[in-house]
Formats: sequence, C-alpha cells, structure tokens
Amino acid sequence: MWTGRYVRSPLARSLFMDMANESPAIETLEWYRCCPDLLGESVRPLFVQSHLDTDTKAFLKRSVEKSGWLFTQLYHSFVSTALSPFVSRTSINGFLGRGSMFVFSPKQFQKLLRIGPEWKTERLLDLGAGDGGVTQVMGAHFREVYATEVSLPMTWHLQRRNYKVLGIDEWQQTGFQYDVISCLNLLDRCDDPLRLLRDIKRSLVPNTGRLILAAVLPFQPYVEIGGRWQRPKEHLKVEGNTWEEQVTNLSKEVFQRVGFKVEAVTRLPYLCEGDMYNDYYVLDDAVFVLKASDNSESVH
Repeated sequence: MWTGRYVRSPLARSLFMDMANESPAIETLEWYRCCPDLLGESVRPLFVQSHLDTDTKAFLKRSVEKSGWLFTQLYHSFVSTALSPFVSRTSINGFLGRGSMFVFSPKQFQKLLRIGPEWKTERLLDLGAGDGGVTQVMGAHFREVYATEVSLPMTWHLQRRNYKVLGIDEWQQTGFQYDVISCLNLLDRCDDPLRLLRDIKRSLVPNTGRLILAAVLPFQPYVEIGGRWQRPKEHLKVEGNTWEEQVTNLSKEVFQRVGFKVEAVTRLPYLCEGDMYNDYYVLDDAVFVLKASDNSESVH
C-alpha cells in the first residue's frame, strides 16, 4: 500500500517546503538507506548509494502545490469514486491527468547506468510506461523510444509525447532488438512475471543490451483488472524480511535463474503525486541494472 506524508496545516506545509528547497528531513534520508552488510556477498559490491537530489525535491514541491488545489482535488475525488468500480486506477489517473510517478532523476539514471549526460544509443523500450514522465527521463539518451501501456488514456499521453506505442503482444515481435528495456514497478503487477523476464532477455541487443528493472519491496504481487485487484496467475515468491534480504533473493533466486546478472542496484523512493488526503505517496523501490548472462535455469 502507498504511504503518504500528511502536511495539511500552513505551518507544516511551510516546514515541508523548506525541506524541499534546502536540507532533507529524516524521513527522506530513510528512502535511500541501505545496510550493505545485510546484502549477499555477490550483491554487496554492486550497491550504488543514491541521495535526495534537486529533481526529486522539485517533484515533491510540485506535488505539495497541486494537492492544495482544493476544487481540482474535489473534482478528481468525485470522478475517481464514480469510476473506480468499472475502470482501473491507472486509466482514471490518465483521464484526469493526475498521478504522475517519479522513479529516478536524470542524474540518478546516469549514475546507475554509468553513462554521461551526452551518451546516446539507438532504442529504448519502456514497458508499462504510464503517462511517459519517467520515459522522458531516459528518452534523452535514445534515438528511438518505444513504449507499452494497457491503459488507453495513458497511451494518449504517450502518443502526445511522440513515443511509438506498441501492443503488449507486439514489442517482442518487431524484428529488431532494444539497447535498453525498462520494466519499472511492473513485475509485481503482471500475470506472468517470469515469462516477461524471458521475453525481455530475448528482446535485448546481445552483449550490450541492458534491463533497468524497478521492484517495490516488500514484494506483494497483485493484478488490477477493471477496478478490482486479484492474484496473478503465476506467483513469484520473494523471500526475506528486509529490503536488503529481498534484493539478495531477487538477484540470486529470480534474475539469475532466468538468465540475468545484476550489474548495479540502488534504493530509491517510488513517488506518486498526491490527492486531497495526502500531498504525495511513496513506496520503497529497488532499482536494478541487469545484463543477460550465459547461464539460466528453468523456474517452476
């Protein structure tokens, strides 16, 4: 479940705005905290420490401001309540133009992928791209940007950004491969996560292709159909009681067994714009850079 920062009083809002502009609060420091000693030996040296940066602060500041638009938030609440029994939350957000997500800033993305601001290559595919806000962060480094999205209102946003939208059964059969595929907070929201990973592996440019994968931890898989949530057909079990233990388990028991090797991993907040109840929402993310390896095992 999303957890939110509740800053409704004028004094609290003023203090929060100071935090967004200047020094990070204790809560935001926790978003990036990792205990390397709790990571497995093979994963420990691959951890990349991230920090609250200018772009993240700017997103938080915009979220706080937008949540204060009373009449807009009342309208959004009314429409959301009316449509939620029939339409997915993603589509409602797409229709209303709200609920933008923030996974990483340009500098955080570059640091994780070990590239410079001017680095450029051919093709990016962003799976489950939403409104394209996060796609835009990555897209500056690619000559062609492709995206998938099951929500029709969200595909309109992607098309307005001039991204090439592919069907969910089309991106694997285009006749070409991708230099980078991003799968951000999708693994716990799809019916066949292991099949998805194998399809991604086959669709990457050999040797140089990379997968950027973000997973919300603790890992709690559910699939949204219409306005209802249900268990996925294929249950992917991730063991561990801490963020570090689940990162280690994902690396060794999931990625390695389907033929991926971890190159880097960081801890980042998965942020979402707020509403009339909370200024923003935040979940714990583990963001991995993965490359295809020669070894893979069947997973049952």
